[in-house]
Amino acid sequence: MNDKPLRLGTRRSKLAMAQSGQVADAVRRVTGRPVELVEITTYGDVSRAHLAQIGGTGVFVTALRDALLRGEVDFAVHSLKDLPTAQPEELVLAAVPVREDPRDVIVARDGLKLTDLPRGARIGTGSPRRMAQLNAYARGHGLDIETVPIRGNVDTRIGYVRSGELDAVVLAAAGLNRIGRGDDVTDFLSVDTVLPAPGQGALAIECAAGNADLIAALAELDDPFTRAAVTAERSLLAALEAGCSAPVGALADLPPLSAPLEQGDPQADRQIVKEMRLRGVVGTTDGTTLVQLSTTGPVPQTHDRAVALGRGLAAEMLAQGATGLMGERAH
Repeated sequence: MNDKPLRLGTRRSKLAMAQSGQVADAVRRVTGRPVELVEITTYGDVSRAHLAQIGGTGVFVTALRDALLRGEVDFAVHSLKDLPTAQPEELVLAAVPVREDPRDVIVARDGLKLTDLPRGARIGTGSPRRMAQLNAYARGHGLDIETVPIRGNVDTRIGYVRSGELDAVVLAAAGLNRIGRGDDVTDFLSVDTVLPAPGQGALAIECAAGNADLIAALAELDDPFTRAAVTAERSLLAALEAGCSAPVGALADLPPLSAPLEQGDPQADRQIVKEMRLRGVVGTTDGTTLVQLSTTGPVPQTHDRAVALGRGLAAEMLAQGATGLMGERAH
């Protein structure tokens, strides 16, 4: 029996450490081996620039992948939405565990919901995707809001609201849930209002392609539904040639389950699901122009079918004018 500790590479942020700790527990259960966390600082953690300026794509991932390739860690845990869409040949996505709540949420002063915010409310977010959709929603519903670019960790962002500098901030439900801050949420943004980032709420467990034993062990943590969904979402993103800094939202879900899943009902029976719906949106950050489309097809049983679902919707979106909305192209 191999009882040498497995080394799990993780970013140092509170959220990264929390989600890596949860994965470490699961890996201990399936392998029977001890797991130690190896903290790695990434460029995205030390740069103070806004994500849209430093390029977004891969800034939180590259250092972890380099450590994997050098053999300094055995596997790494990423927030899936941070992963570039191109997968390096030397690394394999060994597992995509069951997804957390994919929605965006608002943490607002005085417990307010989005529609209760006062005229001229200042809402902080570092994401052009969130800005585009919030501004479009506000325009369509007679709300008067101003989106303000911010970055920083969860505590920093919520601090802007507590200090009165901002009326609200937008965050991912999954991140708040993972660090035990779900009670701070004052409003859940329906995915009909704001589509999340491709892969939001899901984790990626990555290891070296040559490590067959570890790949086989980690595969026990994989959730085929989540993997199919995020594969479709990421293939849409890749086909739109958009870096993570482009305002693209996407969500693949299982329509009969969406309501019970959003309400957190773990009993939602996955066996009856026959179809997967994929929705995508791209827009200008001021919300004046959005291209939003959806497609529904059989739940993809293979990687290639999940990719095809995303590519097909992206082609329709490009035909509807998404090309001109992309801003910076990924190189």
